[in-house]
Amino acid sequence: MSYVNLTHHQFNPNGFWEKPLESLTIPTAQDLALFDQNGYDLTDLEQRYAAINSMQAKPHREPHRALKMPWFTQSDRIEGAVLNHSLLFERKGYAGEALLQLQQWARSNPLIYKIIRIRPKWGLDFSMDYVDRSGNVFEVLHWEYDGFVYDEIESYKQLLEAKFAGIDWDDAAIQILNLKNQWHHLDFFAQSDWKCNYFGIEKERFKMVIWE
Repeated sequence: MSYVNLTHHQFNPNGFWEKPLESLTIPTAQDLALFDQNGYDLTDLEQRYAAINSMQAKPHREPHRALKMPWFTQSDRIEGAVLNHSLLFERKGYAGEALLQLQQWARSNPLIYKIIRIRPKWGLDFSMDYVDRSGNVFEVLHWEYDGFVYDEIESYKQLLEAKFAGIDWDDAAIQILNLKNQWHHLDFFAQSDWKCNYFGIEKERFKMVIWE
C-alpha cells in the first residue's frame, strides 16, 4: 500500500503570462525582494502577474520561521551588483530541564525524538546577483555554508566579512560576465564550484542532516 493518492491537477502547458498589470507604477526593489533563483517562491511582482493572469499563488514559506539575522545589507539598487540576501542562521538543540521534559513527552509521542535528536547548527548565506540594461542577469556569487561546530562557522564568518567587504562587486560581476564561456554551460553545483574558486573561498556546504 502506497499511502498516497494521485490528484487531478495537471501542469498548465502555457509557460508564459501574457496579461499585463493595470498599474503603471514602476516596480520598486522591494517588489522583487528575496528573489528565489533555485526554487519556486514568487516575489511580490510575480504574484501580481499571477493574479491578473487568473492563477493563484499559494502559501509556501509564509508560515515558516527561522532563527536568522541580516549579515550584509545593501541600499535598494535596480542594476549592477544587487544583493539578493545575506543572512546568519541558527538551529538549537536541547539540554537540561528542557531535554528532560522532551524525553518525558516522547514516551507518549515518539515524534518528539525528532526534536530531541537535533544537533545545534549554524549557517552563513550570501547571495549577490547582477543585472544590467542589456538584459544580462546571473548570480555573481551565492554561497551557503552550514556546520555543527560553532568555532568553524565563526572562523569562516570573520574571514568572509573582511573579504566580502573589500570586493568591488560591480567590477567582479563584469569580470565574471566576461568569462561567461567558462561557467555558463555548467550545472548548478559546478557553477558554484567555479565561482568559489574564482573568489578564492571554500566550496559550499549546506543542507546537512541535523539529527545526531
